[in-house]
Amino acid sequence: MTTALITGSTAGIGAAFARRLAADGHDLVLVARDTKRLREQATELHDRHGIEAEALTADLAEDAGIEKVAARLGDRRNPVDLLVNNAGFGNKGHYLEVPMADELKMLKVHIEAVLRLTSAATEAMRERGRGGVVNVASVAAFVPRGTYGASKAWVVQFTQGAARDLAGTGVRLLALAPGFVRTEFHQRAGMGTDNIPGWMWLDADKVVAAALADLAHGRTLSIPDPRYKALMGLVKVAPRGLLGGITSRTGRKYGPQ
Repeated sequence: MTTALITGSTAGIGAAFARRLAADGHDLVLVARDTKRLREQATELHDRHGIEAEALTADLAEDAGIEKVAARLGDRRNPVDLLVNNAGFGNKGHYLEVPMADELKMLKVHIEAVLRLTSAATEAMRERGRGGVVNVASVAAFVPRGTYGASKAWVVQFTQGAARDLAGTGVRLLALAPGFVRTEFHQRAGMGTDNIPGWMWLDADKVVAAALADLAHGRTLSIPDPRYKALMGLVKVAPRGLLGGITSRTGRKYGPQ
């Protein structure tokens, strides 16, 4: 029986990964800041699926939290076979409206934590000759949309570059880039969602199923819906100047209110 570690496991895409992997028979290490929610989630998944679920409380915006999770990933006696770097958040407001401390916190969680945890996991996985990492990004990575999009662009580039460097080692890496997913993400950021068209919403469980299928097929990027794949295809051929204007207007229309 293999073990998966999921950051940001108690809600949204992270919770969907936990449900799916537990149903598939994987033991879990569940990581989030809320100890009470973690323990409730661990108990529920253990009782429902008969797997072992470890609750690991950590704040990935702090060095101590990152180090705590990295140490668990590097534990050779209790190896982690799949890492899902899902923890993340959004800030409400345009550039210069968001406090610098909040911008830096986002970079800490979206970039530094992903780098350090991926490195801790893949070093141990390379020694064993097997393992996988899913780093959750966003379609915002492919359009010019501020610090959030820039941080997710880093996740995509880093993951695909690391995947090339580790080719042939038995370690697979995937960047998952979904669009709007019905989770607690927008509510936590204080963002309104009533103005987002229904067709743009994705189901978290379907996003996870697509990601795991793409990881199994050796892909390094997963855009888990034909609608968003078509949109990203248009993004590739659109002039950057035009794209910047469109995404700015779209952000005002469908973004934080």
